[in-house]
Amino acid sequence: MQYSTLYPGRTTYRGETDIYRGRIDGEGGAGLGTRCPGRPAAPRAAAGSVFGGGVKMAAQLSEAWVTLERSVRERAPPLLTDLYQFTMAYAYWRAGRHQEPAVFELFFRDNPFSGGFSVFAGLTDCLLFLRNFHFTDEDVEYLRSVLPSNTDPDFFTFLKGLDCSAVSISAVAEGTVVFARVPLLEVSGPLAVVQLLETSLLCLVNYASLVCTNAARFRIAAGPRRRLLEMGLRRAQGPDGGLTASRYTYIGGFDLTSNALAGRLFGIPVAGTMAHSYVTSFSSLEEVWPQTLVPSEGDDPIDFLSLVKGWLGRVCQLLGARPQQVREGELAALLSYAIAYPNNFLPVIDSYNVSCSGVLCFCAVGLALCELQYQPLGVRLDSGDLCKQSVEVRCVFRECSKHFSVPKFESLLIVGTNSVSEQSLVELNKRDNEIDVVGVGTHLVTCTSQPSLGCVYKLVEVRGCPRMKLSEDPEKSTLPGRKAIYRLLDTEGHPQMDLICLSEEPAPKVGVPLNYYPLGLNKAVQSVTPSQVTSLRLDVFSHGEITLPLSTAPESRVHAQTSLQAMYPHHKKLQEPENYTVAISERIHLLVSNIRKGNSKGSHFLLSN
Repeated sequence: MQYSTLYPGRTTYRGETDIYRGRIDGEGGAGLGTRCPGRPAAPRAAAGSVFGGGVKMAAQLSEAWVTLERSVRERAPPLLTDLYQFTMAYAYWRAGRHQEPAVFELFFRDNPFSGGFSVFAGLTDCLLFLRNFHFTDEDVEYLRSVLPSNTDPDFFTFLKGLDCSAVSISAVAEGTVVFARVPLLEVSGPLAVVQLLETSLLCLVNYASLVCTNAARFRIAAGPRRRLLEMGLRRAQGPDGGLTASRYTYIGGFDLTSNALAGRLFGIPVAGTMAHSYVTSFSSLEEVWPQTLVPSEGDDPIDFLSLVKGWLGRVCQLLGARPQQVREGELAALLSYAIAYPNNFLPVIDSYNVSCSGVLCFCAVGLALCELQYQPLGVRLDSGDLCKQSVEVRCVFRECSKHFSVPKFESLLIVGTNSVSEQSLVELNKRDNEIDVVGVGTHLVTCTSQPSLGCVYKLVEVRGCPRMKLSEDPEKSTLPGRKAIYRLLDTEGHPQMDLICLSEEPAPKVGVPLNYYPLGLNKAVQSVTPSQVTSLRLDVFSHGEITLPLSTAPESRVHAQTSLQAMYPHHKKLQEPENYTVAISERIHLLVSNIRKGNSKGSHFLLSN
């Protein structure tokens, strides 16, 4: 059995990306995505694309990994944990049990957002955290100050020497579609060390997987045609929340982020237009400077202000609009912005009134740019009925395109941003609209409908003996023993079920019937004959080192989309999806039964949380 069908493939970025139009080629496109090259020294357009172009990752990859690892080290030091992890570690140490081999599993109990799936994320951060795990002298001195005064001083010497050189991790690949109760991480090593890792690993996986899943649901709601822009930094739960959201919403299916630091750290295409404040800061055409622009294929500057005034009169005449209703400040703002970014002109047009001023100003400036052989990008709508306004704006574009013989004008982009939620995206698809790009902030990064995934980290084996947490609530009971996880596929390659087995069990074989017990169902044993079988687990960390190439955010994104596309639509429905089968083998079922009856050899079990 090969993991290749589920493991993220490598991608090579061979040029710049036309972000808005979704094109990757060897030329700088007129899209939305690169950093601003700075203020030009003259009123000629800056060479290349200001917002288009994407990120050339190859030359920056090594530096990016160093920067990312430093970021993880600073954001997630070993002290980023709960105090009781240290009190338990001390108790293990006092009892002489700190070196006992133990195994923990990290999983979640319910699929988020009342949905049918989740997308696993956070693995890269976990591995970088483990590789850098060690306590500084300052850390140890702080712990000495907060732990009870009668703590044996030798324990702090023990902490100073701790690292993860004896820890091993197996995990599902980042970006894989996963389901409730399936172990995402298996952490094995000395009992005290792997206990200390609990809170940090949960912190690194919980939100990352939740927001990645939320992004995947937004992608499903938006459909494959629309581009999605994450713009939630200002609404995120702090700087780290903003960075994490930008990274994992991209992996989950978003195309762009407004977060410049996330673009630098993670290689995500960055995008942006303008704020209403830019428009409202202008009040008069006298504030526009410079007022000239050099044509794209010329040398002599043209009086761009006069050119735009002429186009404004022609546009108003065509549309039967009154020039007196046009806001002079709005026209000045768009004029000034176009002179700065003639190749990447995409302003917001609803600062005042879209039909009476905003769209008229844009068309006048945009057509003037076209006359000088530049190509405007489009407009952004940020308030009101986005569907209705987008249709009206598209009609204006088409009329101008036809009347003035400017073919590309009818296909200019329309970006919609106005407190967009998953439900509003679903509703948008039910109505006529002309929105090409959707910007999402608050409802995406804050995961409004569910604030936490609820991952847990549970002990399943000590000294080679299975351990199980029993609970009056069956859903909170754990599955004992080390495990192997297999995904059974049907003849068409669609995931059919996930099977949890004991690690020593032989792997399922294609064409050979096997019995299983579905989790969460009080059903008798069932049978399936696998058509294809693949292991979900990868050995990712051993002897203090990461044992496989880390995936970049773009690579994990490709894997996530491939994994999602393989799922049947009825498992991906946003509302009332069909349950995906997660099952245990007969041997695990027997082991659980024996432990519950108290008949298992070495059947001591945990009763704590």
